[in-house]
Amino acid sequence: MSTAPQEHREVRRGSTVVPSSVSTLPRGAVRAARALVDPAVLAGAAVEAVWLGAHVATWPLGLVHGGRTRTEPAYRLEHLPPVQRGMLVSDVEAAGTPILLVHGIVSNRSIFTVLRRGLTRRGFSNVFAMNYATVATDVRTAALRLAEEVEAVCQQTGFERIHVIGHSLGGLIARYYVTRLGGDVRVHTLVTLGTPHEGTWAAYAVPTRLMRQMRPGSGLMRELARPVRGCRTRFVAYWSDSDIAVVPQRSAALRHPDLSARTVRLHGAGHLTLPMLGEVVHGISAALTQLDADGATVRRGVTPLSRRD
Repeated sequence: MSTAPQEHREVRRGSTVVPSSVSTLPRGAVRAARALVDPAVLAGAAVEAVWLGAHVATWPLGLVHGGRTRTEPAYRLEHLPPVQRGMLVSDVEAAGTPILLVHGIVSNRSIFTVLRRGLTRRGFSNVFAMNYATVATDVRTAALRLAEEVEAVCQQTGFERIHVIGHSLGGLIARYYVTRLGGDVRVHTLVTLGTPHEGTWAAYAVPTRLMRQMRPGSGLMRELARPVRGCRTRFVAYWSDSDIAVVPQRSAALRHPDLSARTVRLHGAGHLTLPMLGEVVHGISAALTQLDADGATVRRGVTPLSRRD
């Protein structure tokens, strides 16, 4: 089978000029020096600190309703802004295709507050967010939990395929579900934000089962690297060169010969900042409006599902 084409696109939000004397230093030291004086990185660090404080403040709110929450769809059009109204009128299937948000470690659905609002403002009418326990679990167990959540969303909405957006660990869980548990039958597009697809050296900081799975070369990483022939899901992977949670940062790029993946590089964005960036919200929205032929829903429009016993 021929390998799926991979597209790579870089999004740079800043640049800097490093004095010539720095060029005599080792390459790693040069990169570190550039990061210290790069205005985009400094600005990104400041935004990351602000967002960390906001996330800590809103974290309890993410537990109020327990498990899955849904942004209720709008059934009237006259009160909607032109962008949202236009999407609902021009492509009701793209607007209605459910989106499930999956948070990362030491977090909950509150991390997606900005992203959820951005998606609904652009016309997506079925946006869900789930909570799951990250302390006493592992990726494989969480993937089974995600499979149940996806089935529940499909039955609730009547759609046979949905989109999934995973931040950090959430993207890894979703990828395992799609590629190892047959989730490509249900998932049209998987978007990952700062997900350590090839592991992260930061996982050595905590000796838990979950963190051991996220180390480079772990059994889980080797399993994810196995062939995934015929996978129907398309992937979009966002990664940042300033993400200190994923080391090295390029591990958050998705590189697999059997997966149709587009990688988007960001400059100066912190790990927690990724779900709140305007360019990320816009990029995700643009991708999810494109229900291409290879990943189209099984049947056009809304298709009721028979409930399982």
